[in-house]
Amino acid sequence: MTKDKRFDEFQRKFTMIVGRIASNKILLALRDTFVLSSSVIMIAGFAVMLNSVFLDPSGIVFGPSGLNLGVEIFGSQEAWMNSDFMNNLKFVQALFAFFIQGAMAINTLLIVVIFSYIISRKFFPKNKEHIVSVLYAISAYFICLPWNYVAIVNNQSVTLNGVVNPNFLGPQGMFSGLLIAGFSVYLYNKLLERDISIKLPDSVPPAVARSFESLIPGMLTLFVFILCTATSNKLSGVSMPELFLKMLQEPAMAISGTAAFAIISQTTWSLFQWFGIHPNSIWGPIYGVTWGIADTENMMGVAHHLYSTLFMNFATVAAGTCSLTPVLALLLFSKLKQCRQVSKIALAPAIFNISEPITFGLPIVLNPIYFIPFVLVQPLCFYIGVFFIDIGFIPVITNNVPWTVPPLISGVLFTGSINGAIVQLVNLTVSTLIYFPFVKIADAMELKKQKNQVKEQKLAPEIKLKNEKNQSLEGATV
Repeated sequence: MTKDKRFDEFQRKFTMIVGRIASNKILLALRDTFVLSSSVIMIAGFAVMLNSVFLDPSGIVFGPSGLNLGVEIFGSQEAWMNSDFMNNLKFVQALFAFFIQGAMAINTLLIVVIFSYIISRKFFPKNKEHIVSVLYAISAYFICLPWNYVAIVNNQSVTLNGVVNPNFLGPQGMFSGLLIAGFSVYLYNKLLERDISIKLPDSVPPAVARSFESLIPGMLTLFVFILCTATSNKLSGVSMPELFLKMLQEPAMAISGTAAFAIISQTTWSLFQWFGIHPNSIWGPIYGVTWGIADTENMMGVAHHLYSTLFMNFATVAAGTCSLTPVLALLLFSKLKQCRQVSKIALAPAIFNISEPITFGLPIVLNPIYFIPFVLVQPLCFYIGVFFIDIGFIPVITNNVPWTVPPLISGVLFTGSINGAIVQLVNLTVSTLIYFPFVKIADAMELKKQKNQVKEQKLAPEIKLKNEKNQSLEGATV
């Protein structure tokens, strides 16, 4: 088997395996769940960013670490700190903080609702009322929640009984919410398919009839979770969400916080993309229950995780390393007219970190010349960002900025300082320079190919004449 055939066979098998993983219904449901819930979280994250960057009296706009407009306007730091304008900023900050309570603080509850609905639709299409599945999933989750917790009141620890632990409505309950919602929807619909229901006359409105049809399957579903909750509390001394947190979420978060997890995720992210497979279809569900939780905890200020999708977006995606980098490399270094035309067309989308026009237009996808730079740049720039955090040049990323915000501008918004733009500029410069030798190789190969084509075209008449002479000689001999 030749080298080209071996590569084609590897490509076929690799694409087939990844395609099967990406088309898994559960992974698709998880991906769709996190995508749908991300809109609310993004709004809250945007509010957090405004709070920390623009509204903070000590931030980049009004504070001494930035433009210091507070002192410029009021003459001194003391006058600024005692001004009504500063107090009004704090008041607006407090208003924007409600976004956190309405989104991030109940993130798991949102996930339970969306995931249970999507699971019901994907796995049980014959169910006429998917919203009923959602209702029982919510009920099951609240049955399992810990109804007591230790709160700090007036600097003293107070045990509150009969009150839901709010921590499990947020990031801490993510794993348990997904497991309980998924199992409750599966159990309820399986019981519903067995037609164990209360039948009402045809004269009863359909919505009322379907509600009564769900009573027995729903009651049995909730009773199962009551037994599970009682068993968990009796044997382990903690509720099911607390048990899942210790057994699943904490180990998963610990693994996702390692350098090994980061390097594998960043390398395979660009590798999948080179093969033409959207990496989010594979990594989206995994990030949702790992780095996505880290995002929320960072934005809420309850943790400072180095590795998160916020940081990945800051150091790679929003820094333009997958989109703007190859475009700049072609514009700066390529001598080929067709490559420069493609890069000019792809420039506008690339400024907003949209990579498809260049990756499929050049193309970079399945292009062996650009394999090394395309796969290498993302993990390299990721760890350049890690280096700048380690030396204290920029803080751990806690601001949520849309990934479509152009490089450098997004760097300021992600970090709240000009240093973020400097780091992105370093990544953009380094990644563009990495492409330089490969652009030159591609140019040289294309020019050689064009020269051979011209040579063949020039020789074509001579070859044609020679063939005609040979044919005439053969005819004469016959």
